[in-house]
Amino acid sequence: MEPATIDAPQSHMTLMTDSLNPRLLQFIQDSPTPYHATQQVMTRLDAAGFQALSETDVWALKAGRYYVTRNDSSIIAFCWDPSTLTESGLKMVGAHTDSPCLKVKPNPVTLEQDYQQLGVEVYGGVLMNPWFDRDLSLAGKVTYRLQNGQLRNGLINFQQAIAVIPSLAIHLDREANSQRSINAQTDLPPIISQTTEPFDVLLKNEVLRTYPESQIDTILAWDLCFYDVNPPALIGLNDAFIASARLDNLLSCFIALEALIQSEAATNTLIVLNDHEEVGSSSIAGADGSFLVDVLNRLTTNSEDKTRILAQSLLISTDNAHGVHPNFAGKHDPRHSPKLNKGPVIKVNANQRYATNSDTHGYFRALCEAQDIPHQVFVTRSDMGCGSTIGPITASKLGVKTLDIGLPTFGMHSIRELAGAKDPEYLLRALRAFFSQSQGVLITAEH
Repeated sequence: MEPATIDAPQSHMTLMTDSLNPRLLQFIQDSPTPYHATQQVMTRLDAAGFQALSETDVWALKAGRYYVTRNDSSIIAFCWDPSTLTESGLKMVGAHTDSPCLKVKPNPVTLEQDYQQLGVEVYGGVLMNPWFDRDLSLAGKVTYRLQNGQLRNGLINFQQAIAVIPSLAIHLDREANSQRSINAQTDLPPIISQTTEPFDVLLKNEVLRTYPESQIDTILAWDLCFYDVNPPALIGLNDAFIASARLDNLLSCFIALEALIQSEAATNTLIVLNDHEEVGSSSIAGADGSFLVDVLNRLTTNSEDKTRILAQSLLISTDNAHGVHPNFAGKHDPRHSPKLNKGPVIKVNANQRYATNSDTHGYFRALCEAQDIPHQVFVTRSDMGCGSTIGPITASKLGVKTLDIGLPTFGMHSIRELAGAKDPEYLLRALRAFFSQSQGVLITAEH
């Protein structure tokens, strides 16, 4: 892919400081799509001295720090020392780059009442009501043909608000506050203009703005999603909370990346940031695909060594957890009700919707207690269903001990979510401590 240079929109916040949360907010601001998030991770890894690998090349690796991408939307980065791998095992952290959103269809343009609209497809479990009356922009990947016949991919980001989904006035829908339902086909197409300029021309102009030297002939395809241009912010008295889109799960991606980079002396550590978790992970770039398996196969010389390594390894799946909402406390088990700013949440489910077991639960609890890090436990109410993560999928594919944790949030899958401002630092400390462990994760059974 051509390197994309995308200027982030200016906001009222002063973001370029040394503190963790402003850098987190900037990362999210610069990552409106999984493609942009992966690009941001690559940029950070390059600056930290990691070497880029390609899946198409032969790997002859010495001890060092590397990363590799797939589909431009998933990335694996690792610090590797083959001389100690069979004794130390791998310390892995997983997260996902995608978030629920509205994606543009292949033939999207409609003209209704002289308004140009774009047809959208709902991606993942979107909480749809908050998408109305927002200032929306558009970003993602575009595939195009150059005048010389070559095919290229490029990332685009309109940055400015170019669309809106207006609500119907209360005067025309008196039941809106009590019985409103949303039809994804007819109610969600955003309005973008009162002109009839072809959509592919709009995309072509945006590609040329981003890649001025490209000799574009034809826009062929795209993977584009709408997003809210309202920037991330610290809010509440004393800046107690983080309000932002895509906290699920760019918050975990950023902290995993920070922990890996900051654990400079650690070896045999790895982060895997997968796309498509929100739609089941069954894709070339998802956790149910072969990406991590393929990388591990290339890092191990034979099946015997691989089995020994994984037997001493641990994957920490980091995804957001449901904080107990003060207006809806009855939606939680009263003894498993995580609170914002009270530390990482260990997620447990008897039906293996989370991969945590007694071994991994106990290990992480001991780790947090040794570092004086507050921590919590979440189990869903026994009369409610439970979501899932990449944890059980990766555990079953690799046969590796796995723990599911996350930071408590409100409004999960809304266009704007809320997290505690103290919790990112708590999670970072925990993951740094995990990466610093020199020995494999083994718990001895009593006989």
